[in-house]
Amino acid sequence: MGLYIKRDEERSKIQEKIAADLRAKSMQNSALDSEPITDLADQSNYMDGTKTSSGLLGVWIVLGIAGIATILYLVIKSS
Repeated sequence: MGLYIKRDEERSKIQEKIAADLRAKSMQNSALDSEPITDLADQSNYMDGTKTSSGLLGVWIVLGIAGIATILYLVIKSS
């Protein structure tokens, strides 16, 4: 069964009631959650024991790309 809504009404009575209930719940939840949301990444231990990459990382990347390019060149040249 459907709910008939007049064309001049923007919201039905049920929609108004649901909207009012949601507004009330939202106000109640915001009153309970009075402490601000903080970023807990600073307090977590997932970064313990890690180190930064060395300064030679760029050199290793260039050498890897040059090696792959050399292999591709040799494969194409031999065909």
